[in-house]
Amino acid sequence: MNPLIQAVQEGNIELVLELLERGDDVNVQEESGWTPLHNAVEEGNLDIVQLLLEKGADLHIKKKNGATPFIVAGIVGNVKLLELFLSKGANINEYDNHGFTAFMEAAFYGHVDALKFLYEKGAQVNLGRQTSEEQKKLGKGGTTALMDAAEQGHLDALKILLTTMGADVNVCDNKGRNALIYSFKNPQNKKVKEIICFLLDHGVDVNVRGEKGKTPLILSVEMEDVELVQIMLKRDGTDVNETDKDGNTALLVAVEKKHVDIAQLLCENGAHLDCGDLIGIAQRKYDRKMIKLLREYGASENFHSPCKVYEPNSQRWRDPLIHLSSIYRPMIGKLKIFIQEEYRIAETSEGGVYLGFYDGKEAAVKRFSEDSQRAQQEITCINHCRMNRNLVVFYGTESQKDCLYLCFALCERTLEEHLTGQREAPLQEKDFQNILKSLFKAVQELHRNNYTHQDLHPGNILIDSKNEVCLVDFDKSEQLDESRQKIKDDLKALGRLVLYVVQKRKNTFEEIKAQRDTKIINACKNKDIKDIVQNLLNPGEEFQNRLNDLLSHPFFWNCEIRYRFLRDVGNESDIKKPNFQSKILQELNQTTAYKHWQEKIDKDLMKKMNDFYGKGKYYRETVGDLLKFIRNLGEHFEEDPYKNLKSKIGEPSQYFQNLFPNLVIYVYNKLRNMNYTKHFPSANSF
Repeated sequence: MNPLIQAVQEGNIELVLELLERGDDVNVQEESGWTPLHNAVEEGNLDIVQLLLEKGADLHIKKKNGATPFIVAGIVGNVKLLELFLSKGANINEYDNHGFTAFMEAAFYGHVDALKFLYEKGAQVNLGRQTSEEQKKLGKGGTTALMDAAEQGHLDALKILLTTMGADVNVCDNKGRNALIYSFKNPQNKKVKEIICFLLDHGVDVNVRGEKGKTPLILSVEMEDVELVQIMLKRDGTDVNETDKDGNTALLVAVEKKHVDIAQLLCENGAHLDCGDLIGIAQRKYDRKMIKLLREYGASENFHSPCKVYEPNSQRWRDPLIHLSSIYRPMIGKLKIFIQEEYRIAETSEGGVYLGFYDGKEAAVKRFSEDSQRAQQEITCINHCRMNRNLVVFYGTESQKDCLYLCFALCERTLEEHLTGQREAPLQEKDFQNILKSLFKAVQELHRNNYTHQDLHPGNILIDSKNEVCLVDFDKSEQLDESRQKIKDDLKALGRLVLYVVQKRKNTFEEIKAQRDTKIINACKNKDIKDIVQNLLNPGEEFQNRLNDLLSHPFFWNCEIRYRFLRDVGNESDIKKPNFQSKILQELNQTTAYKHWQEKIDKDLMKKMNDFYGKGKYYRETVGDLLKFIRNLGEHFEEDPYKNLKSKIGEPSQYFQNLFPNLVIYVYNKLRNMNYTKHFPSANSF
């Protein structure tokens, strides 16, 4: 052992001074990181601590576990040392590698005076153990001073924390456990009942869960303490039929442990007897008293657990669904649900979304408080719009204990996950078309039913097991007034969603949402997409019908429909036999973008088409003549003179799409602005 550290441990201040004056290192550390100052604090020797500080001892030096001398002072509960270190610049909320502060250590060891002192000096009472993000994911950390006092049985410290210092009785650690669960953790805790009663008197949540999802009632039964079980059952809110993660209820545990008195207490307080093969368990344990008790309360003699192998429809949620289907859960009307992290599939502003079974069907269940205004908005909206096949299917509602459960058909993933997920084949243009078409239809139907969504973003657009798009989350929906101006909010959100989808989530939706309309429009490289986005962001006076128009937009046309459209326009009499005074030809020929279109056409094809009409060039370098060319080729392409060109240029529909990708949208807009729409295909045709 280092001579200086040994002198400190022995309390020999003269030798300590002598060693320091001869040049010994005042901050020397042992293998575990202990310094002379750490040791002096542990020994509670104020004089040596002051001497070491005067000789340059580092107040902030840490042991291997990250504990500073100030934290060690909290462990030993020495108020004078705590005061000294604070005067020298110690941070009252500093913590070691495990997240312990001096305040937590004082609570852990029951040092009431130290607790009071640190509280008066500004210690954070409800601070949880700080830990790394990786440890948080494992459920580590988050323990508070109140939990420490409860676990170690320090009733006096617990009382002061709750009554004087304002400790939050229901704050939870990173595994969701509160002080009540911690009071059960230590088998050596002799004051467990007193501590539990005190916590209950101060409103602690009685249905919180510990390891393996065990409730305080189940933990009380496992302790085989009749009095403790009585205490828990007398408290309002205790659910006698709650289960742990394996589906075991308090009654099932009591039967397993052959504790008849506890089983009787539970039966008297409404325990369900369909939670397992209770009589069978009692028979296997030769427990005649238990068998008699269970029969008196009506337990089934021939309990049959489900033997059918359940195979979920959902592949994404397969494992948790199988587990949920296999365990016992008390039903809430038609709903089977377990509010546990492993069954949570999404967060909401007021609760969460959990896996469940509604009337035997796989469900996504949104949980609200029973008086939630948002829940009522969602129910009203979804009931008005139930015939909308692009909205998520709504099964129904259930309520229990001030909670309202909204049950919907279960989907596989969000739009964001769909766009970025691993798959055998990458998404194609037709996939993006189908996503946007379904989304437009869903919002259009909402508007037709006098509702607006008001919260359109990728997290509220889901993909089901058949790859169908479903719009969800209507808790911010609003009923439209006479002006129907709120429709524009949905249209603007759709404009941003279009860019998000076609960019394959190149930018986050939040980034796109924050951009100005002009930047959104300029970010669209494809002219079809740019036209759609412009119409959504600037819908004009016809905004109420904008989605109906856009559902017939060329973006949703395939190559064959685009080709047919161009041929039909080229077949107009004023184009086929050019009438340069006609309005349609004047409008189409305004651009110079297609001035050299013939140079792009295959030379053999161009020659053959010109020769068909005699010597020299028959076609002019105008849009009108390009359309006439497309029409003429369509009329004759299957004839013998052109058959050898088919292998060269392929199908004309794809050929012209590749050569002139923006021609369709140009012609479409010209005709639309002229209100000349007879050649536009109907939405049903594609």
